[in-house]
Amino acid sequence: MGQALVSCAKNFRELEVVAQIGRGDDLAAVIGQCDVVIDFSLHSVTPGIVELCVQHKKAIVIGTTGFSDTEKTAIVNQQSAIPIVLATNFSTGVNTLFWLTRKAAEILGTDFDLEVVEMHHRLKKDAPSGTATTLLEILGDVRQVQLQEALRHGRKGIVGARTRDEIGIHAIRGGDVVGDHTVIFANVGERVELTHKASSRDTFANGALRAASWLANQKPGIYDMQDVLGLK
Repeated sequence: MGQALVSCAKNFRELEVVAQIGRGDDLAAVIGQCDVVIDFSLHSVTPGIVELCVQHKKAIVIGTTGFSDTEKTAIVNQQSAIPIVLATNFSTGVNTLFWLTRKAAEILGTDFDLEVVEMHHRLKKDAPSGTATTLLEILGDVRQVQLQEALRHGRKGIVGARTRDEIGIHAIRGGDVVGDHTVIFANVGERVELTHKASSRDTFANGALRAASWLANQKPGIYDMQDVLGLK
């Protein structure tokens, strides 16, 4: 993602990459040169990066996923200090999928069973993906169910008939798949499927750069790509 960001930044005339930070580099040494930090690192590292941004009054775009509840809380608690875009996916297409998923769930109602299937490359460390987690949160919100109780991570053995409230999630890993996500609404006699397939990381990089350009002029707060794209 770092390489994709640097490559795609050339297409944004209003943006200048002033530093590239990788494992072992010191962000504190260069953070004064920037207006916005874009973070695609590790879930355990991001809270410290956010804290550094607060110290220097810098906005931050966060594309890292896999946060624990404690890590996410540490990030969200800084929303009164700096502008933060926290998104599980920066693709315009995926954020359209988020919007469509909510609308479909509202329209189709509780008669349709809900399943989410995601596939990523073999090196991805967290599961389900951050994007799938957002889709599940949207479905849970519309259905007004607690995800901790409703989620079924795959199925094995004699699990019995499917309940009305459960939401299935299936994570597939293999090859070099950038990211596929499908939301399935299944009823007796018909099925609706919403699918997004990413074939290039440039999609995510361009979205993160668009978010950085937008965030530079925002007040402190917590935002997502729905805000950046004007979908709210």
